[in-house]
Amino acid sequence: MKKKLIFTSFFSLLGLLFSAQEKKEAVKEKWKYEPNFMVGVDVLNTGVSFFSDRQLFQGFVSSKIKDNIHGIVEAGFEKNIYQKNGYDATANGPFFKIGAFYMLAKDRENEFNGFYGGAKIGGSFYNQEYFAIPIRGFGGSSSSISLPASSQSSFWLEGTIGGRVQLFESNFFIDVNMQPRYLMVTSKQDEVVPMIVPGFGRSSSKFLMGFSWNIAYKF
Repeated sequence: MKKKLIFTSFFSLLGLLFSAQEKKEAVKEKWKYEPNFMVGVDVLNTGVSFFSDRQLFQGFVSSKIKDNIHGIVEAGFEKNIYQKNGYDATANGPFFKIGAFYMLAKDRENEFNGFYGGAKIGGSFYNQEYFAIPIRGFGGSSSSISLPASSQSSFWLEGTIGGRVQLFESNFFIDVNMQPRYLMVTSKQDEVVPMIVPGFGRSSSKFLMGFSWNIAYKF
């Protein structure tokens, strides 16, 4: 009797385990990525490019992956100059960013409307040239040296905090976000820290804040 009860309990437990596993697999099979894309262009920085030394053109492609999680890829080109504290430099080149964001709050009627936060990894392979680098001499005298054009690379970590809102009943959206950035790794020419990194910004600091104002279209 005891053996029969033990065998019955054992096989019942196996049955429950297999049933739970089948349910998990069924739930997993229910999720399926449905192709959806939103393509945007940074109109603010593009517009400012016509009136400043910084020429920045960038755009993004994002897609809802699952629930509130969206993947995003950004790419662009920047040309800029740095003339400050005796430095005279120029840099230009393409950059890219890849990451994801989470919809922190969204509209019940349109899940693409709302506020989000996330993170990206950015990188740039660019050309730079230093026309003047200040050097302090003996007795307080100062002079400068120049460095020839060279190819460099830099990588950074970037956060993103922003929001999206649909324009009327169309497929167009306004996407505005801020991007706190931290420069993680960079190459150096003769141990000189780069003053300009396309896609990251113009500064001798490792911390910068970016901003973009985009017009996007959802396919």
